[in-house]
Amino acid sequence: MSKILKLILLFILITSCSLDKKTGFWSKPEKIKKNENYIVEELFKDEEKFNREFNPNFKIKLSKNLEQKKINNLTNNNGKINYHGKLKTLSKFKYSKIDNFDKFEPDIIFNKKNIIFFDNKGTVLKFDEHSKLLWKKNYYNKSQKKVGPLLNLASDKNYLIVTDNMANYYAININNGNLLWTKKNSAPFNSQIKIYKNKFYTVDFQNVLRCYSLKDGLELWNVKTESSFIKSQKKLSLIISDEKVVFINSIGDVSAVDINTGKLIWQTPTQISSIYESSFNLKSSDLIVDNKSILFSNNNNEFYSLNIGNGILNWQHEINSSVRPVSIDNLIFTVSNEGFLIIIDQEKGNIIRISNIYNNIKQKKRSKIFPIGFVVGKNNIYLTLSNGRLIVVDIETGKPNLMLKIDNEKISRPIILDNNLFIIKNNSIIKFD
Repeated sequence: MSKILKLILLFILITSCSLDKKTGFWSKPEKIKKNENYIVEELFKDEEKFNREFNPNFKIKLSKNLEQKKINNLTNNNGKINYHGKLKTLSKFKYSKIDNFDKFEPDIIFNKKNIIFFDNKGTVLKFDEHSKLLWKKNYYNKSQKKVGPLLNLASDKNYLIVTDNMANYYAININNGNLLWTKKNSAPFNSQIKIYKNKFYTVDFQNVLRCYSLKDGLELWNVKTESSFIKSQKKLSLIISDEKVVFINSIGDVSAVDINTGKLIWQTPTQISSIYESSFNLKSSDLIVDNKSILFSNNNNEFYSLNIGNGILNWQHEINSSVRPVSIDNLIFTVSNEGFLIIIDQEKGNIIRISNIYNNIKQKKRSKIFPIGFVVGKNNIYLTLSNGRLIVVDIETGKPNLMLKIDNEKISRPIILDNNLFIIKNNSIIKFD
């Protein structure tokens, strides 16, 4: 092939890429369509990785409509929550220290105003709102207690469902802690639990989605996806929407299954098959769904928007994040592992603003700190870090206005319910006003 022909082909390739608007790239600034809920101006997406601020003075105006959503709802999208507390400690719910807490993503179960959690030996604990222990139950033998079971929890009406890292799953009466039934799986569990219409859904370490009867624990169907020799480094995520169960496995495959029959509807791989086993450090965020789009990211510099109907890619960005995103007013909020708050237009994937929220952290310490999770309140974003700090960030400006020390070790993502903020430590749950 002549040099002239090669140059012509190269020119066509370059000019074609510069006009691709679907992925959020363009060669010239482009106006984003006006939305009544926030201010717009001429924006453009930087082709470099998102490791510096972009439009730092751009102000975000969200709608004033607030919705108090349930914790661990079916879509995983908590949206904007009516919370603007003073972060004054109200009470602590104490339990024996969980040894492997740094490798675990815990869930709190709220039963009316009561709190349900567990301790280092797998004892399930129920507290009232004033930290008084109502009951505690343990269904493990002596040898299992020594290992330290890690429990995943979900509740529906009078049922408390428990799965663990020892392949057990069982149901407890949420009112008194009595055992209703107990079963054994072929592999341990490390995923969220979703309960829907007298059934519950979870994924085990073999990347198998399992559907069980809430009443007696009988397995109704299962869907096997490609397994991995490496156990997941992060709790796997599920969502339920449009009569589909959508889940991500440990090698990054996203699958949608008919919730009634267990029939696979579609599957979208996100990682190259040849590097499955070499990518054992893959950590994917929780899936969320909003406006018929599935949104998630991972620590391989990939943020995805998929069509929930067919799994086709809407758009993709090179954002390095393993924390659960939030969608509000057609805007997506996420925080990169490098400490940048990134706001994206959900429809086209255009970047609206990038703010450095590690500004008040010394440069030499930043590489050792990573975000755990965040929630969006009335005026602020509440973000927890791996070093036990809570950062409060102004939504409108993207500027951090408070950093609160909770602990010196890893803490959980914040959880907001009934105008209170909860953070889980390895030996207690702290309740703030």
